[in-house]
Amino acid sequence: MLSNIFLLSQTLINMMFISCALGSLMEKPLKILHASLNKRVIVELRGGRGYHGTLDGYDVPHMNLVLKKAEEIINGESVKKHDTIIVRGDNIIYISP
Repeated sequence: MLSNIFLLSQTLINMMFISCALGSLMEKPLKILHASLNKRVIVELRGGRGYHGTLDGYDVPHMNLVLKKAEEIINGESVKKHDTIIVRGDNIIYISP
């Protein structure tokens, strides 16, 4: 299960561009994220909020996400459904494909 869950942080992404030696090791989360395009993902955010939706896009290095048909989850309960939502990368704790 842990192999399917990966953490994305601004520090990790910045390290990928700073260090060529570590660059190949840091690319794996981005490859997994890219492979998750047009698939359902779980995004956990700070503050007990999260989203289950289809990953429509993302940017590098900020990791802002675009989710389609997303369900907003607060403290484990579904509270709202969105056609399209943009999630700010700074708020992401993890993304699970």
